[in-house]
Amino acid sequence: MARARGANAVMAAAFETTYGTPPVAGYKKLPFVSSALGDEQNLIASDLLGYGREPLPPSRDVVNNEGDVVVPVDLRNFGYWLKLLLGAPTTVDNAGVFTHTFVSGALTLPSMAIEVGMPEVPSYGMNFGVRANSMKIQLQRSGLLNATMSLIAQGETKAGSSSAGSPTEAVIERFSQFMGEIKRNGTALGQIVSAELTYSNNLDKVEVIRPDGRIEDAD
Repeated sequence: MARARGANAVMAAAFETTYGTPPVAGYKKLPFVSSALGDEQNLIASDLLGYGREPLPPSRDVVNNEGDVVVPVDLRNFGYWLKLLLGAPTTVDNAGVFTHTFVSGALTLPSMAIEVGMPEVPSYGMNFGVRANSMKIQLQRSGLLNATMSLIAQGETKAGSSSAGSPTEAVIERFSQFMGEIKRNGTALGQIVSAELTYSNNLDKVEVIRPDGRIEDAD
């Protein structure tokens, strides 16, 4: 039996037009450090009496799909995660120099389909209806600059081949920890040793009764 190798794990993502429906094209290959996305379905122990010491088979509980994805803060790919968290930015083109401005508090947030693949097995898990609940970035003088995205998905489908086709890929150019600065009201704060930034959308899962045991959405 083939073993999955983390070094060859691939992530492809695309924004959904309809929540919970993975698009057929338009996927981007995104760099990532780790991923905890995937369906989980717990079992409920039997509570019946009168059948001896051996418990009866358990019953299946609801399907949950939520977890953290750690991604690098880079120049080109991190914008997709910001769009998932905050919504589409306002973009200004100044002679080929693009400025993207993201604003918090959007009433309607986009959803994504994210496929995590293990080519050696092969196993490809397409997570659909993915929304960003929160983002956390830890700042310090040295080390790699990563962001932890807490995601909530509607579900996952497993396949033996990729459903993302041939995703496009952008050059990775990571930001360095030591080159940053923290400003308040446009003025830099002095002598910051470390900091942590957390932004949350405070999403609530819409937990309804469905034939598949999944959530309806996350608002």
